Amino acid sequence: MGGPLGAIIGRHPTAAGGDGDGQIGGGGGGGIIRHNRKCRDLVFLVIFIAFWVAMIVNSSFGFNQGNPLRLTYGLDYKGNVCGNRHAKPDLRELMVRYWLNPNQVYLSGIENSQFNLADARSICLMECPVPSEDGLNWVCDYPEGDIRLSMDDWINRDYDYYEFLTSEMRNSSLQLQGPCYPVIFPSVNVYWSCQFIARASNVSLRHWQQMGGVNIDENIIIDKTIHRAINSPSPVLKRYVADIGKAWPVLIVCGGILPVFLSVIWLLMIRHFVAGMTWITVILFNALVISVTMFYYTKAGWIGNDALSVVIGEHDPYIHISGREINHIRAVAVLMTIVMIIAFLSSLAIIRRILIATSVLKVAAKVIGEVQALIIFPILPYVILAVFYMFWFSAALHLFSSGQILRNDCSGNCCSFDLKSNKINCDNCCGYRIHYTRNIGISILFHLFGCYWATQFIIACSSTVIAGSVASYYWARGEISEIPFLPVFSSMKRLLRYSLGSVALGSLVVSIVEWVRFILEALRRRLRHSDPAPVTCIGKFMSSSSQCCLGCIDWIIKSVNRNAYIMIAITGKGFSKASAIATGLIMNNILRIGKVNVIGDVILYLGKLCVSLFCALFAFLMLDTHKYKSAHNKISSPLFPVLVTWGLGYIVATLFFAVVEMSIDTIILSFCQDAEEHQGTAQYAPPLLMETLDSQGEMQRLTQGS
Repeated sequence: MGGPLGAIIGRHPTAAGGDGDGQIGGGGGGGIIRHNRKCRDLVFLVIFIAFWVAMIVNSSFGFNQGNPLRLTYGLDYKGNVCGNRHAKPDLRELMVRYWLNPNQVYLSGIENSQFNLADARSICLMECPVPSEDGLNWVCDYPEGDIRLSMDDWINRDYDYYEFLTSEMRNSSLQLQGPCYPVIFPSVNVYWSCQFIARASNVSLRHWQQMGGVNIDENIIIDKTIHRAINSPSPVLKRYVADIGKAWPVLIVCGGILPVFLSVIWLLMIRHFVAGMTWITVILFNALVISVTMFYYTKAGWIGNDALSVVIGEHDPYIHISGREINHIRAVAVLMTIVMIIAFLSSLAIIRRILIATSVLKVAAKVIGEVQALIIFPILPYVILAVFYMFWFSAALHLFSSGQILRNDCSGNCCSFDLKSNKINCDNCCGYRIHYTRNIGISILFHLFGCYWATQFIIACSSTVIAGSVASYYWARGEISEIPFLPVFSSMKRLLRYSLGSVALGSLVVSIVEWVRFILEALRRRLRHSDPAPVTCIGKFMSSSSQCCLGCIDWIIKSVNRNAYIMIAITGKGFSKASAIATGLIMNNILRIGKVNVIGDVILYLGKLCVSLFCALFAFLMLDTHKYKSAHNKISSPLFPVLVTWGLGYIVATLFFAVVEMSIDTIILSFCQDAEEHQGTAQYAPPLLMETLDSQGEMQRLTQGS
């Protein structure tokens, strides 16, 4: 182990005495931790800083090129994004995309057709037009050229200025070449696009035919074509990302404020009501899992009448047949059912171990009571993480929408009347698309990796500060209770001065392992979908085994990292050396601390899940209000906002629960090292700690050899 730790971090000299390297010479002089430290792993701190510079540059590209409106709203025939106030003309109130020419929509839906729906002429309106009950309604192009109308007048006239057209313009309109187009089919607003219903209005169609208009195809292809376009994978993913932007109040309340409140309450209850917290945590966890699962069942339409179609475009005639959002909700409902069953069976399995967990939590409760600043310290990393997430989510929305708007190269007949040139134009009449380059995909992946690394770094810094504070309390024999705020600030000072590079390295290792798992899983899924041959039993076994091995490696690395942060806080060593010390200490005492540590971690994990599940449940309730079912805040599905809220709640809970988690781990590691240094009798353990361990019979387990 490289020397006794008591001599390094305690006021009191060890039996060896002396002032050797890192040792202290007396009982009363100096600070709590006096050790000849120096900056460690500086190379990785430089890499982390350089990575952040690259993150800022990458985000600035998104802010410069992106427009989150593209994720929700479509493009018109001029290449403008509906709802864009900076477009020409101003489209700030015109958010619904409507396809003007029904024959072009029909043509794009024919099998093997060279004409695409993206090239069909579309326009931005306030709401989907409906056929007239006693005549023929028109929707005309944006007023320009010889049409002397303002945009407001055009809107007030229900987009109709057919009476102002010249004879040439009217003849062109009767050929479905504009500038005015008949409203023959009823349509409904589905995800901000007008979904045609292939039941033409008899009155409008008769008037159109009497005026000498060209034949209009009546076929189910018309509305199925738009439905397929709306529910293709790319628009669904864009809507999911856009839902996060629309539901930002839910993310702030349920993913930011609520988990802080719940975590602080949990810490206070651990401090004052530790005996019953293990039972409360287990029971509450199962209740919340059941509640969230039932909400997913409700939104999937399996319970009651509150299916997802009530939240999103209930008028879509095909939403109950192949809506992707419904299928995704049902998949999550099945997954939550499995989680619910596993959670219930696991709870039954650990009932007999609850008393051990209670004794472990008593240790943490006593530490929190002595070093009271630990309860409020997580607010600092929480604020830093909140500021980072606000920046990151904003940059992510812009990066996801940072493609270039380019005109298509179409070969179909898309001639239309150009009001500026006052003639029919067949050259530049193709539609527009948003083109995403390979570089944008790389930028998004880089941005996602940066989020994970930064999150792990902040959590690691918080854990290291807590570990240093608890170690100071332990090796000072409880004298630190007289000045409760000093150990936290001293530990923070040591982290900022010496150990940021080591923390950057540890968080980078975890991030790389997680991303290797993510990449391998993505490749596995792609290979499975690309290979039509059925998977053999051996193939399934190998796939499951590899996933299990990667999961175990990930868990081991996270566990080693957590203990390495403790040794970094105590000894000031670099990450590699601290990991070796922590691993050696754990392996030498695995039979002594294994049961206590695992059961304590399980209860804390359930506590974090309780906080995150409650946040998800509350997010469901907020998203079920009228605000998110109508107007501009209308979301396509509660799935992504709820999952993001769940994740944010878990991260915030991790910051606050680290107070208890790191306290337990630090106390146990320090206790085992203390016992090893003093022939099985811990000398630095505070009396309250020894009383707690003795009361549950754990003292004997920890001090006896294997």
